Amino acid sequence: MKYIEIQGVEQTFKTKKGNFPALRDINLTVAKGEFVTLIGHSGCGKSTLLNLIAGLTTPTSGVLLCADREIAGPGPERAVVFQNHSLLPWLTCFENVYLAVERVFGATENKPQLKARTEAALALVGLTPAAQKRPGEISGGMKQRVGIARALSMEPKVLLMDEPFGALDALTRAKLQDELLEIVARTHSTVVMVTHDVDEAVLLSDRIVMLTNGPAATIGEVLTVDLPRPRNRVALADDPHYQQARKAVIDFLYTRQAHVEKVA
Repeated sequence: MKYIEIQGVEQTFKTKKGNFPALRDINLTVAKGEFVTLIGHSGCGKSTLLNLIAGLTTPTSGVLLCADREIAGPGPERAVVFQNHSLLPWLTCFENVYLAVERVFGATENKPQLKARTEAALALVGLTPAAQKRPGEISGGMKQRVGIARALSMEPKVLLMDEPFGALDALTRAKLQDELLEIVARTHSTVVMVTHDVDEAVLLSDRIVMLTNGPAATIGEVLTVDLPRPRNRVALADDPHYQQARKAVIDFLYTRQAHVEKVA
């Protein structure tokens, strides 16, 4: 079932040097409950495409739909998790999440209900013990968990993630990837995630959308990841289907879309 539809989308930005074509001819559908990652070299428009789905920017041409309604701006049915957790440093973890809950449900629910929603979201990412701590008192991985809890607390239909684990060390990143797999399995969320990490894309995704190099980037290939769920990273390490999918993405990125760095 089509849930997100992207039809003939182009995005051009006006710059001092003239128009810059970021994306061209983007056509993609995402099914309800599907986990899709966007991957490609720096400057290929991954984050631009995610921002379009989020409604943070408007396409130059084409149309984006979510549940058969045109995406004309941000909405609570589409929650975004950025690489920078964007927490308010003067608020506790609980208060950062409560702010989002109150905004979405404040008009229809009382304070005990809002509090219960906030507590449930923090419990979902294992942060109940840190509820009263401020961002400056917790680790980078825990901050990202708060960001994910805040997004999930809004009960979004779509979870949009822009390299949410990109700034974390390898062990913390792996732990949060595993937790994300479990959360998505429980919530049945539809997820679109930007990443530059091939292993992350293969581990998490139902499909991997590979973008060509910019400017005027487009979808070069879409790979279906034929691996059963639940997924275990240790078991998958020797799985031939995992290796095959990994090789296909690497081949696209580093052979067919070999990135030539410009020398100043």
